[in-house]
Amino acid sequence: MEVLHTLSQTFSFFELLERFVLNFVFTAVIIRFIYYKYAQNKAYMFTYFMISTVVFLLCYSLKRNELDIGLALGLFAVFGIIRYRTDTIDIKEMTYLFVIIGVAVINALSSDAVGLGEILFGNVAVVLMLLILERVMKAPLLLQQQEIIIPYSELVKPDHRSALITSLGAETGLDIKKVQIGKIDLLTQSVKVTLFY
Repeated sequence: MEVLHTLSQTFSFFELLERFVLNFVFTAVIIRFIYYKYAQNKAYMFTYFMISTVVFLLCYSLKRNELDIGLALGLFAVFGIIRYRTDTIDIKEMTYLFVIIGVAVINALSSDAVGLGEILFGNVAVVLMLLILERVMKAPLLLQQQEIIIPYSELVKPDHRSALITSLGAETGLDIKKVQIGKIDLLTQSVKVTLFY
């Protein structure tokens, strides 16, 4: 009986290892070869890898305890609405976050009735959809943006926009493509400006 229990644990470990490797490979393909290729943004790569790993292991351990699929959907809701207080996550980054969470949940919670071929098909389908959509709906590379506060001057008026861009470019050393004037505070004589560079 002890030998059967040990064998069962060994098979469980190899099943976990197999699914973890599968999840990591497809997560890496999505993040490195699709997301990074088209977004050129390293800022979220660490987050995507770590969220995928943690969600996978969490879901797998919940599955081992035979908790129902409703909990997995609850994880989608909880993790899918995460907003980091420092920056607002762009819609495309949120989409990739949702995809990464979804791939991890699929790879971890698919039951024994679902074969490895079906799991592989699901992963390949997600990767192909991302590749097709990125190529077909290819958008120009988005500009980086940063908000700054500058002293109020004549340069913030619409007819002096090119002079403002030149001035801010010289001060910051950035290749500024456009500026967006935000809140003008006449009490403090300051203006919030968003730079696109």
